Amino acid sequence: MAEDSGAGSGRLELVDVRRAFGSYNALDGIDLTVEPGEFIALLGPSGCGKSTALNCIAGLLELSGGEIRLGGKRIDELQPEARGFGMVFQSYALFPHMTIRKNVGFGLAMQGVPSAEAQKRIHDALGLVRLHGQEGKLPGQLSGGQQQRVAIARAIVIRPPLVLMDEPLSNLDAKLRLEMRAEIRGIHDQIGSTTVYVTHDQDEALSLADRVVVMREGKIRQIGSPEDLYERPNHIDVADFMGFRTRMRGEVKKVSGDRALVETCGATIEAQSPVDLKVGDKVAVSVRPEDLLAMDSGEGIKAKVQSIEYRGRAYFGTASARDGTELFFRSNRQMARGEETVLQLLAGHARLFRGSA
Repeated sequence: MAEDSGAGSGRLELVDVRRAFGSYNALDGIDLTVEPGEFIALLGPSGCGKSTALNCIAGLLELSGGEIRLGGKRIDELQPEARGFGMVFQSYALFPHMTIRKNVGFGLAMQGVPSAEAQKRIHDALGLVRLHGQEGKLPGQLSGGQQQRVAIARAIVIRPPLVLMDEPLSNLDAKLRLEMRAEIRGIHDQIGSTTVYVTHDQDEALSLADRVVVMREGKIRQIGSPEDLYERPNHIDVADFMGFRTRMRGEVKKVSGDRALVETCGATIEAQSPVDLKVGDKVAVSVRPEDLLAMDSGEGIKAKVQSIEYRGRAYFGTASARDGTELFFRSNRQMARGEETVLQLLAGHARLFRGSA
């Protein structure tokens, strides 16, 4: 199937793409280039514009400004069906009265693909999603995970240059989500089509994508590999979204290259800085819960436990620093509410951002 896919169709380009709903700018000048065969995740909270961007690429929404090109040719003026993209929706969007075979083959019928060729492609697509033997069933006779596989088969059977996925796993339970992640990436690698995947789940984005595009309020905040975004967020809101839950006010005491010593919450810590800082600058210090460890004594941030819960292998909780700052931490033992503790930061695992927290 891969040799006939649309992988060679060219680069996808969004150039100053805008979409307004009245006075509200859902997309406010998006510039993005996606290489052929690349898996891109659009990541961000509800209302950030990620689904709007996907629907503009699909042709389900008209642009208010800008252009979308595929292989150098402008496509934003084409009707959705003329673009030939495969789409996988959160709701599956299957035809309940059609068999699985007819659901998967619907796009081929619309394209007028001859019956013998269509049956072969349906057979191949169902094999990729491990649904052989289910062809004669109706969607209502399948589980949620199987229905999502049908939706994926229907999207890829037309051999599209681009597969668009909008929160496809959000209706599945945790175990199925993990299983489907691996399947989606495996299918992408086999068919070779470019994939644009919308999600609000950072774990999904990090595990699936070649590059992650973090969006906020209709703008792109940062683009990078999963490792870049996880280890080196360049904006404090990106850090928040990538799991840096603790945010503390601090003052720079010493700078050495991309590291700085910062006084915060009554302690001095070492942190990475994505910006040029000097001694005396006010900064926001962002830390992940797993990098702030509760100790019985020693140097660190003195705090009082507010809550704690067991999450397998470790306990995670919230604590209050002496200045009232809320801290998210990890502990190797159960702790009592109100217990005094010292929170020690793993060296170099905090990020600094200019300005007040």
